[in-house]
Amino acid sequence: VTKYGSTTLERLFGDSALPRTAQELCHRVLHTVYMGMSKQSSRETRQRAKDLSEAIGSYHIDLDIDSVYHAQKNLVKSSLGLDAKFKVEGGSEAENLMLQNIQARTRMVVRQPPWSKTSSFVPLRGYMTKYDCSSADINPIGSIDKAALRGFIAWAQVEFDMPCLEGFLTATPTAELEPVTEDYTQSDEADMGITYAELTAFGRLRKERKMGPLSMWQHLVHVWGKDRNKGPDDENPSLEPAEIAEKVKFFFAQYAITRHKATTLTPASNNDYSPDDNRFDLRPFLYPSFWQSWSFKRIDRELARMEKAREKTQSTL
Repeated sequence: VTKYGSTTLERLFGDSALPRTAQELCHRVLHTVYMGMSKQSSRETRQRAKDLSEAIGSYHIDLDIDSVYHAQKNLVKSSLGLDAKFKVEGGSEAENLMLQNIQARTRMVVRQPPWSKTSSFVPLRGYMTKYDCSSADINPIGSIDKAALRGFIAWAQVEFDMPCLEGFLTATPTAELEPVTEDYTQSDEADMGITYAELTAFGRLRKERKMGPLSMWQHLVHVWGKDRNKGPDDENPSLEPAEIAEKVKFFFAQYAITRHKATTLTPASNNDYSPDDNRFDLRPFLYPSFWQSWSFKRIDRELARMEKAREKTQSTL
């Protein structure tokens, strides 16, 4: 009750009739928008946004940002003489990334988001654009990983009787920032070079167990190694030590390159784990290259010793 004696609902609805359902209330307090692109956005993703909006009752807008995107692209062409193209159109990696960033930052400016939606482990890989739609006032899922989010969606699908959420669980994770063709559809995991499950494992070992490259590789050899004794509930991958070393090195190399992005992360509620720089993680954000580091060289020596011992064992059989 406010100091004027009116309830919050009466203040929100004024002279209008008070809501009778949760959807009617949501329609007044929650506005959602799908900002698509004519070539990059799929019909399926656009429809999922519409279906979810109808299920919860939000005030929903469906629009395309092509005009703003092309204005920015044409500005680059007229001022720099660069007619940038996407990778699928024959452009370079730099051009491809630039065109994706224009879209991402356009979305931030158009909607001025109060909420961000970047999950906890994505910033560790740097799979985000600085000052794009991941920038906002607060990030309610900033310390929640993809697995936990998927678990919540699966629970909400049943608990709230929202069958439309099934499409979110089965869809391939994609930023949809590149044109969709018959032969190519952008995929988060393909772009990152690492799966979300692997990213979750690396992130937790790095933050919670305080592991660096060497200790992480040594640990994962026992957890992911082909020669381990697998239990009935063991769903971890079965990899050679060299494969594990390659993945661990890739993670830390990319982490060092993109760690600076953590300085711009939207403040997040500290629910579980957070990569927020200078909030819960006080490590530096500028790193030298890991490729010539002592830990990477030590991994190589340990791997060579391990493979030599295996060859010796096999030769005696």
